[in-house]
Amino acid sequence: MYKAVLGSFRLAIGVALLGSVVWQVTDRLANNLFRPEEYFAYFSIVSAIVAGGLSLYSAYVLYTGKEETKFHNIARLSLAAAMVIVGVVYHALLADAAPDVRDIGYVWPVLPNEIIHTYAPIALVVDYLFSIRSPKLRLRASLWVAIFPLAWLGFSVVRGLITNWWPYWFINPNEEGGVPSMLMYVGGITVFFLAVGYLLQSVRLSFSKIYRS
Repeated sequence: MYKAVLGSFRLAIGVALLGSVVWQVTDRLANNLFRPEEYFAYFSIVSAIVAGGLSLYSAYVLYTGKEETKFHNIARLSLAAAMVIVGVVYHALLADAAPDVRDIGYVWPVLPNEIIHTYAPIALVVDYLFSIRSPKLRLRASLWVAIFPLAWLGFSVVRGLITNWWPYWFINPNEEGGVPSMLMYVGGITVFFLAVGYLLQSVRLSFSKIYRS
């Protein structure tokens, strides 16, 4: 029952996330507004694709009875934290941001946007916290959650300096506030990543202790 229910839940998350990306791409293609070099540079899209693929793989692991490795669970923790940040940052900083001038008049499909920024982050947290039979990770494993966003950030800054195109205004050193403002946002978000990872792992360990007692 555990494998069937959790496996189906992971399968649904993976299909929903990857399906949402396909839906958005298809809609923008239909409106002649698809810019792949920009679309696939957004952290929300990169996270959605990786988290979706990982969820499908995690479902496969459960269905086939394969052993869940430590690396697999660190990846699940990292992507759960990443999607939480995607949701929080979107609703706090980006939801009401002005659209690109090239997209004025275009309205994103509502459901895929909500899946990526609201429903999937919640679902991934639920999946991670309640997969109580997965291998136990130490609390310090939460430090790994910073690797994925910092790698994306490093790539995005180098790309921005070369092309002068930035996926998010708060990592653009040319905005008001300059480099200090950019570093403040980057530092704050990195700390937030670590805090979310630490919280998720702490709760997961508590649930595991209750299950094993």
